[in-house]
Amino acid sequence: MQTEIEAKFPNINVDTLRVALKKLGATCIHPEVLMKRKTFDRPNKVIDKIFDWVRVRDEGDKITMSYKRLDDRTLHGTKEVNITVDDFENSCQFLTNIGMIMKSYQETRRESWFYKDVEITIDTWPWVPTFVEFEGPSEEIVKKVSSSLGYDWKQALFGSVEPIYQMHYDFTDEEIDSWESITFVPEPAWLLAKKK
Repeated sequence: MQTEIEAKFPNINVDTLRVALKKLGATCIHPEVLMKRKTFDRPNKVIDKIFDWVRVRDEGDKITMSYKRLDDRTLHGTKEVNITVDDFENSCQFLTNIGMIMKSYQETRRESWFYKDVEITIDTWPWVPTFVEFEGPSEEIVKKVSSSLGYDWKQALFGSVEPIYQMHYDFTDEEIDSWESITFVPEPAWLLAKKK
């Protein structure tokens, strides 16, 4: 499996970041697009106590299936295997047919840029402010590119999206992981009740 070397920085100003990316010479790979994803768990996940999942994601121009495992919330703590598939619903059906359990349907909006071997994504998830994510082949290049855009490495977040939600809502990782739907609808009452 590959190590996913990525860092997130929350609460960004999107317009300011776009200006800085253009000034730096970064290339916009694709403008903001709505992405949909379904996540799946293994039936014996609770017994194994391994924090892993399978995700099928429609990225607009391609559909990917990924196995992801979160060992810890460090820069090198997420492992993944990615493949490209040709049909979102058939891929989801394949997973349920082999015994995987659909856990969640999620929507996000993503804009992607590229600079010096680093993919820079501007990510908008429902109910939280937009954040930026840097993913690259090494810790050094991810640190260098994020720093060149003014981000303080001490403020970086690692792993999946739960820490972003925890900045705004009082939920555990497990509670966020159990949400069946994360979509662009107004904040539900159960979410507002836990707002910080």
